[in-house]
Amino acid sequence: MTFLDMLSAAERQNASMLCVGLDPEPTKFPDRIKGDSNKIYDFCAAIVDATADLVNSFKPQIAYFAAHRAEGQLERLMEHMRRVAPHVPIILDAKRGDIGSTAEQYAIEAFERYGADAVTLSPFMGWDSVAPYLKYHGKGAFLLCRTSNPGGDDLQNQRLASVEGQPLMYEHIAKLAQGPWNLNGQLGLVVGATYPKEIERVRELAPTVPLLIPGVGAQGGDAVATVKAGLRVADGVTTGPIIVNSSRAILYASKGDDFADAARRVALQTRETLQAAKG
Repeated sequence: MTFLDMLSAAERQNASMLCVGLDPEPTKFPDRIKGDSNKIYDFCAAIVDATADLVNSFKPQIAYFAAHRAEGQLERLMEHMRRVAPHVPIILDAKRGDIGSTAEQYAIEAFERYGADAVTLSPFMGWDSVAPYLKYHGKGAFLLCRTSNPGGDDLQNQRLASVEGQPLMYEHIAKLAQGPWNLNGQLGLVVGATYPKEIERVRELAPTVPLLIPGVGAQGGDAVATVKAGLRVADGVTTGPIIVNSSRAILYASKGDDFADAARRVALQTRETLQAAKG
């Protein structure tokens, strides 16, 4: 199955638009294992087990593993997710942005070493930074488009005077992802939940690509506004899918031994809020 096939199947099977981001910070772990980087796998695996039937994807952030020399634990976690939730696609949040042979190595890392179904990329260096990943047919690649951080305005919200129509940079990226760069239907876009109007604009320009939308939960994004702006459905079938990511609000819902049960409760509530917003 391709990434898009898996995403569509997980959305239907789990009745969900929710993605759980796996950003393990040992200093925020439950009290019993707080500060122990050797427990990253155990913590994340427990979260996966508790939420696997509530999500349309998981999104491990590679920096949270690499910073603690826990790449081996990430490999184990990827294998665990494959065993317990083979129908749920995994997006490796790496935000790679290099070109040529270096990009080829990053693609090997994402798709062969870790076995991810999709990866996040920075398109700043242009088509050359995206093409190596698309050689992996069936895999997905999400391009940073309109991110939720305030500094995103520095580049993403600037006009491109040399491009026809003088679009904002994020608008130009959305058009490229919907059109000439999307050779095999593999591309998606990252758009922050804190900018619902921009989500709606991106959806206008890219009506069918999946949108990965971080920022719901701890970052304050409005779940209902996010769904209204980004999801597109025709005759009961999703034509413009969204992947609404929540990390900290779910991962650190409790400091006690009940952390996995608490994570499930928050994930369930978030999933229901998103589903209700479909109307």
